[in-house]
Amino acid sequence: MPREQTAQRLTLESRFEEVARAEEAVLGAVRDRGYDESAVFSIKLALEEGVTNAIKHGNNLNPRKHVTLDYTVTDDEVRIEITDEGPGFDPTEVPDCTAEENLERPSGRGIMLMKAYMTDVWYAEGGNRVVMIKKRQCPLPE
Repeated sequence: MPREQTAQRLTLESRFEEVARAEEAVLGAVRDRGYDESAVFSIKLALEEGVTNAIKHGNNLNPRKHVTLDYTVTDDEVRIEITDEGPGFDPTEVPDCTAEENLERPSGRGIMLMKAYMTDVWYAEGGNRVVMIKKRQCPLPE
């Protein structure tokens, strides 16, 4: 029988040190559910990029602004929502960081990594909220 989901909300200050607090909370719940280390790594990377982007680009390191982290962990998936208090952005306007002319530019790599390591990623509410889902991979039959 499936266990109840783990759902939590954290309010983070706009300081990079808060990334570790976010990781500790989310990854603790993910490990408690028995997700494998590959999934833990993927979630850690995407969470780090998402929270860092919210602090740096969304809130512009403004100490009066906060980042809200909502996460839900079930036996089947991990859902993470990161919301900043910034004006938002249009993710379609971020240059493709894999295009030859952008290879030397640091912009857009975090978004690319989140999309590469999570099952699904999208932006809501005018671009100041990112929603990421990591589906649990089913083990192969023996």
